[in-house]
Amino acid sequence: MSAHCSLMRACSFSSLGLSLAKAEVTKSGIGETQVCIAESVRENDVYIINTGCGAVNTALMELCIMIHACKIASAKRITAVVPLFPYARQDKKDKSRAPITAKLVANMLQKSGYPGVLRCSRGQVGVFPFCTGFISFDHLTVVHGRPVLVGCSLFAEPSSILYIRTHFDVKNVVIVSPDAGGAKRATSIADRLGVDFALFHKERKKANAVSRMVLVGHVKEKVAILVDDMADTCGTLCLAAQHLAEAGASRIYAIVTHGILSGNALKNVEESALEKLIVTNTLPQSDNQANCSKIEVIDIGPVLGEVIRRSHYGESVSKLFHEVPY
Repeated sequence: MSAHCSLMRACSFSSLGLSLAKAEVTKSGIGETQVCIAESVRENDVYIINTGCGAVNTALMELCIMIHACKIASAKRITAVVPLFPYARQDKKDKSRAPITAKLVANMLQKSGYPGVLRCSRGQVGVFPFCTGFISFDHLTVVHGRPVLVGCSLFAEPSSILYIRTHFDVKNVVIVSPDAGGAKRATSIADRLGVDFALFHKERKKANAVSRMVLVGHVKEKVAILVDDMADTCGTLCLAAQHLAEAGASRIYAIVTHGILSGNALKNVEESALEKLIVTNTLPQSDNQANCSKIEVIDIGPVLGEVIRRSHYGESVSKLFHEVPY
């Protein structure tokens, strides 16, 4: 797929020792996506890697068409590896006449060829009630006997914990959730590190605009590490970092699974109290790193590659919820 070529190469060649299958994705004169699989996939276990970044609608159509192309080419099993699920944040009806777009996308993927889906973020768990016939890694339950997979757990979490252990004195660390909704994620990391936990209660006037934040917990003279599943405009993270600095935190970092970094995000991060914003490469980050000195990237390619290998050979995947494969 064309959305994130570097991650595809990291998963296939670097981690599995395999080359990417040959496929051609083009556009017609009126903008229609055309896919041609250039080698046989008959009776093969096919993994299609794509993510919801850049031109999301184009990437989504490429994914659906490629799944369908593999299905009618007699692939034995098709699994979509989607680190950031498209439209995952539109997973509920929050106002009158609002669509549940995540449900639509999940249905599109199923109708394309009933694929399994491997994802990275626990924050997108709301999508899965819509995905009938899928398997949850949390319970490893087979539904309707179909050989399909869905990853509800945070594959990036062990990589984040390893980063914290290797870059900080854990005794001086406090894990901070920027909102109450991320408390489960933050407490999971804090418990596994054996450190303290704090959180912010925030009130919003509108989407992506926080009006007030209240810190619950102690961070004075501690290394405060904010953890979140997604950084979009970074308004919340930067405001939280400011409050942590005012509360006496000695150093402030943020670790985020999906670094969307839209709008003025890079400028906000550069001017904030954050020393570093650490993101995974579920989305391409080379341009963001070039434009902001505070961005650092954790490579999850080896983790996804190992998930694919274990899935293919029928080995336990749940082990990777607690440790990295290197």
